[in-house]
Amino acid sequence: MKIAIDAMGGDHAPQAIVEGVNKASKQFEHVTFLLYGDKEKIEKYLDDSNKENIRIIHTNEKIESDDNPVRSVRRKKKASMVLAAQAVKDGEADAIFSAGNTGALLAAGMLIVGRIKGIDRPGLMTIMPSLSEHKDSFLMLDVGANADSKPINLNQYATLGTYYAKHVLKRNKPTVGLLNNGTEENKGNELAKQAFSLLKENKEITFKGNIEARTILNGEVDVVVTDGFTGNAVLKTIEGTAISLLSLIKESIQKDTKSKLGGLLLKDGLKNVKNVMDYSKYGGAVLFGLKAPVVKTHGSANSEAVYYTIKQIEEMLSSQVVNGVVNFFETSNNGDSNKN
Repeated sequence: MKIAIDAMGGDHAPQAIVEGVNKASKQFEHVTFLLYGDKEKIEKYLDDSNKENIRIIHTNEKIESDDNPVRSVRRKKKASMVLAAQAVKDGEADAIFSAGNTGALLAAGMLIVGRIKGIDRPGLMTIMPSLSEHKDSFLMLDVGANADSKPINLNQYATLGTYYAKHVLKRNKPTVGLLNNGTEENKGNELAKQAFSLLKENKEITFKGNIEARTILNGEVDVVVTDGFTGNAVLKTIEGTAISLLSLIKESIQKDTKSKLGGLLLKDGLKNVKNVMDYSKYGGAVLFGLKAPVVKTHGSANSEAVYYTIKQIEEMLSSQVVNGVVNFFETSNNGDSNKN
């Protein structure tokens, strides 16, 4: 098992990337980590005690955060992200991971790794924390790969999410909900209404109907499907709200002596809230629907977030979830029918 890693992508690269790999390499000794980037800079942060399953592929070129996504992938052939994607295409690696330019990684996934036959548009899928006592997380896609979607895209996202929930999250019978502005069947715009009809007829999923944004954190379903524009807005709203609330709570308990005493009494409870809402522990966002795992984590990711993203990729590869999706879509008519 080999994972190609863009060591130069992200706000804190290569330090955060390499330190995350150091931790992961000790736990996953069966995985070979291919680090693409500036060898001298990468070696500064490598743990000397464990280099047996880490290889560096040197390159001075990288894709910057403000580079044009498609143009940079096509022109910067020696960029660390492009070389990592090419390694996956050539069979030298099984997955690619980057904390760099999101648009460029999506372009590299589509143009180099390639989509699965039968998938109209791959979707960006993320694992979100759930506040339910019965499940700790749920999936949401698309969260940003496609701003404009068709009903067939949302229907395929439901099938993709169901496969992931079954084989990676180990959910026995994953349920699917369509993100909408109401729970009634006739709610929403034309995209939502047409998608609802397709989802209701999809025999590969357990469709529970529409779900509102205000209840998705309650763990009502295992997979939430939506278009990329809406999904990205909801994702960033949830992340921003969580960060703001935690900051507000911290400020409140440090306000005066009485508040500090109360904070000490609530310390364990507040720590639990922070752990639940720490999205970095759930891994990165997967561009699902490609021939291999293409995974993106936040540009501001620290070494812990990098570690958890690698852990997620190892679980994906071990479960062979992508192979299952390839087999389903390439041997059926699901990608060619109901193209509304």
